Amino acid sequence: MPELDPKAALVLLSGGQDSATCLAWALDRYARVETVGFRYGQRHAVELEVCAPIRAGLAALSPAWQHRLGPDRVVSLEVLGEMSANALTADLPFGARPDGLPSTFVPGRNLVFLTFAAIIALERGLKHIVAGMCETDYSGYPDCRDDTIKALQAALNLGMATRLVLETPLMWIDKAGTWALAESLGGNALVELIVEFTHSCYAGERTVRHDWGYGCGRCDACKLRANGWRHYRETRAG
Repeated sequence: MPELDPKAALVLLSGGQDSATCLAWALDRYARVETVGFRYGQRHAVELEVCAPIRAGLAALSPAWQHRLGPDRVVSLEVLGEMSANALTADLPFGARPDGLPSTFVPGRNLVFLTFAAIIALERGLKHIVAGMCETDYSGYPDCRDDTIKALQAALNLGMATRLVLETPLMWIDKAGTWALAESLGGNALVELIVEFTHSCYAGERTVRHDWGYGCGRCDACKLRANGWRHYRETRAG
C-alpha cells in the first residue's frame, strides 16, 4: 500500500455545481487530483454523464490543472438506492417526510460515499478527500453537517489505521459564496462552465435552460442554485 501523499487528493465528483467547484478548488491546491463518482440508482443519473465534459473543461482552463488532473472512476452502489424509499431513487414526490427531513434524503448516502472514497484514497496514496458537503445553505441532510464529517473522519482513520483528511471547502459558505468561489478560482470562464455543464436538478431535467443552468426550477436543488445565483449576481452588480 503506498504512503499517503500530502500533495494529492481524491475529489467526489457528482456532476453538480458543488462538486465541480470542489474539483477546481483541489486542482488549485494539490499536485495530483483524481476523481470518483457513484452510481446508486439516482433518478438524475444524467449528473454522471456531465462529469467527463466538466473534467475536460476544467483541464482546458489551465495548463497546471490539466497536468494535475488524474483518472476518474465510477463506483456502482445500486444497492444503496434499493434499500430505502426516497425521492432520489424512486418515483416519489418531492417534499418533506413525516420526520421533517426532505423526501430526497437517502439514508447513509454520504457515509457510504466517503467510506468507499477512503478505501480508494488509501489504495491510491491520496491523503486528502474533497467533498461538497455544506450545512450553511443546503437541503437539510444530516449527513452534510460538519459534525458528521468530523466524526466520520475519526472513525475512518481509526478503522483503517491511517491519517486521511476529509476536506469540505463549501461547509461554511452559502450558494452565492459557492458561485463567488468558482469565479475566484477560474474567473468567468469557470462560472460559465458550471452554468452550462453541471447538473443539480433532482428531476434530471436538462431541456430547460435558465441563466443559472439546466433544471426543473422547482426541486430544492434548483431553488438553492437559482437563489444562490441571484444573490451572487446582485453582489457583483453592487
